[in-house]
Amino acid sequence: MNLIRQNRWVALLIGVILVCFSAICLLLQIEEKQDIGKLYKPVVIKGTDIHRSNPLLMSVIENQESFHVLKDNQQLFMKQKEVATTSGKSTDSKKLTTEKVEQVNKSTEVNSRLNPPKALFFTRTQTLSQNEKDLSTWQYAVTDKELLLLRKIVMAEAEGEPYQGKVAVANVVLNRLRSANFPNTIYKVIYQKYQFSPVANGRFDRVQPNEDTIHAVNEALNGLKEVSDDTYYFLSLKLADDLTVHNTRTFSKRIGNHSFYK
Repeated sequence: MNLIRQNRWVALLIGVILVCFSAICLLLQIEEKQDIGKLYKPVVIKGTDIHRSNPLLMSVIENQESFHVLKDNQQLFMKQKEVATTSGKSTDSKKLTTEKVEQVNKSTEVNSRLNPPKALFFTRTQTLSQNEKDLSTWQYAVTDKELLLLRKIVMAEAEGEPYQGKVAVANVVLNRLRSANFPNTIYKVIYQKYQFSPVANGRFDRVQPNEDTIHAVNEALNGLKEVSDDTYYFLSLKLADDLTVHNTRTFSKRIGNHSFYK
């Protein structure tokens, strides 16, 4: 102490040293805080400070980013699926529309076959349908009176026969109309002597065609065939008194109680 009192400059030097030491310590503390701040730079996610130095929290961040990517992909997939579904519905709609058109066309075709045509079309060897008229070599206009006669002869000959048998009887009359070996009108074919027994015994005049017979005749006129174009005869072997046709003609087909011959 006496030394310090005697040498005041020594005390001043010590004070300066202490101040410098304190300043150095202070500077070191400031630099350390700055380094720590750099290492622990905060990342703000939805208002929460998360330090990048924390691996667990960084994993959360990465998972969250992956979740957003996955979510975006799912939304894109859903949109693609929606487009595909819409396209599929459109295709199904077109398919249903096509099926409905086909059904309407079939229905129209059936209805047209149940309506009698105004004209018949023939070649030398065939009775043609209405759709084949361009192939015909000649045609025949059907009057209302002849239409009724044709229905009556089918009713008289095949009232108890199957529907196919009624069509076949009408086919025979039309085959004769076409053939050069028989009369050239429906009226003359039906009233030709010794050909149709109901005309001879009077049944032909008494019958009234039923709905089944009317449809069968209409379909035959529109081209439906239950026997071939060269079939010109038929008879019931159970009821026939004259079996000349059976013994001299070529058997073609049997429908119900009727045998048909060429």
